[in-house]
Amino acid sequence: MKTNYVPLDKNKHGALKINTKHGFEFAKETHLASATLKEFAQIASCMPIAFIKDQPKGSFHTIAMLGLEQNSNLYFHDDKWQGHVMPLNIQRYPFDVRPDGDKLGVFIDENSPIVGEEGESLFTEEGEPSEFLKNRQELLGEVANSEMATQRFIARVVELGLLDTVQLNVQYTMGETRNVTGIYAINEKRVNELSDEVSLELKKNGFLGAIYTVMLSMAQLNRMVQLSNASDKPIAAIQMQLLAGSENAAPEAAPAAE
Repeated sequence: MKTNYVPLDKNKHGALKINTKHGFEFAKETHLASATLKEFAQIASCMPIAFIKDQPKGSFHTIAMLGLEQNSNLYFHDDKWQGHVMPLNIQRYPFDVRPDGDKLGVFIDENSPIVGEEGESLFTEEGEPSEFLKNRQELLGEVANSEMATQRFIARVVELGLLDTVQLNVQYTMGETRNVTGIYAINEKRVNELSDEVSLELKKNGFLGAIYTVMLSMAQLNRMVQLSNASDKPIAAIQMQLLAGSENAAPEAAPAAE
């Protein structure tokens, strides 16, 4: 069912509840999840972090790679989450923070399978936010703040020309091959060539550590190979290939399989 995010309203949603007894089934077809600066270190210990480009706007985003094909999440199997880390973008569901007039507001997906008449109440009988909702609002605030810091990080990485377009060459055990495009990665050589002044600036604002964390996270492609053994399309190997061009190229808005 298609998502339907609307502003959370105590009058309209006063009786709604959130079913927290689930295995995150709603994410089983999510192959990409937004990743923010705050969680880079944790995500990098479990899954690759890459950059993608919003083609209409031309802006970049950082994402955790959960699968190599659309509608396929390698970190969800046997009706449960398989990784030891879960991106905040999945944890916060079915809520989101979005522009609401001239400010940010809390939105809820009315079509979510975990929204209904059973579970944790969103509001008290007096119409005040429940403790559950307060905790969710706190999480959403953390996500929003981290997203702003992430955009500053991305802007600096792009400004310094550190991104390259890459292609993932995927070889399946049955002999099939697939090229996954639309991905950007940080060029280690250009990072090492940065001046001492720029490196010190990046270190002071916390961006240098984030850069190396993102680069190291690509080693988790091997974990995706391992996780694929439990899927109907086991992967034999994944190779990352640098493509001609730089951040000025125009790949797909999200990793796409050819």
